[in-house]
Amino acid sequence: MAALPRPVTPAAAAVAQVTPEAAAQALGRARRDGRRVPSTLLQARGRDEAYAIQDATLAAIGPIGGWKVGATSPGREPVCAPLPAAGLVRGGSTLDGGAWHLRGAEVEVAFRLGSDLPPRAWPYTRDEVALAVESVLPVIEVAETRLADWLEAEPVAHLADLLSHGGLVVGEPAAFDIAWFDLKRTEAVMRFDDQVVAHTIGEHAHPDVGALLAWLANHCIARGAGLQAGQIVTTGSCTGMLFASQGTAVRAEVPGLTPLSIFF
Repeated sequence: MAALPRPVTPAAAAVAQVTPEAAAQALGRARRDGRRVPSTLLQARGRDEAYAIQDATLAAIGPIGGWKVGATSPGREPVCAPLPAAGLVRGGSTLDGGAWHLRGAEVEVAFRLGSDLPPRAWPYTRDEVALAVESVLPVIEVAETRLADWLEAEPVAHLADLLSHGGLVVGEPAAFDIAWFDLKRTEAVMRFDDQVVAHTIGEHAHPDVGALLAWLANHCIARGAGLQAGQIVTTGSCTGMLFASQGTAVRAEVPGLTPLSIFF
């Protein structure tokens, strides 16, 4: 005899009915109120649903100022998230208040686009993406979370939550050179106040960041969007993430680029 179907509890039914828009609303309230939501509320069953939650989140909280893209190794599929324009701040700024709980900091290399890469019927090449890049700049990505169970949450929940993006501290731009698309030998230093807490050379998880930018441009085609002139694309950590205490000055140094800092 066939097994009877398991009854669906009201709580389970409510979770099953969560839409990307409802998940985005919950994340938006968490951003606004400084509270956390359980990752199970997001109910993203895969990357496509997580990206749908990202899109709904940006539709609710404001325009896209940039993107983050990265991969855990050259052989793994990258992931990405749009960055709210309101979260891009200049170096030397102070981030204080109840929104900053984790204060995770990473030194990264980012690129500002000088021309659009709109959706089209064929994929972009690495060379085409390079032609669209206007400048290279150092950034500090500040990690935050809207998830109550941040450490235990599934990867798709982190993806839906804009990959734990809190803010992007933007340094001074330098003229782009194609050599910046390869970070195999890039040196990066992070200081908390005057103490060096990270000093790395070539430790980026996916040093071929040109390939990451090309993947992102083509991912945006599939997503029905495009990359736009003026947007900043950051390409993953050169130092790993370290957590700053309140009252700390975080300083980033990448040879060839102007140092920058942020204060908590």
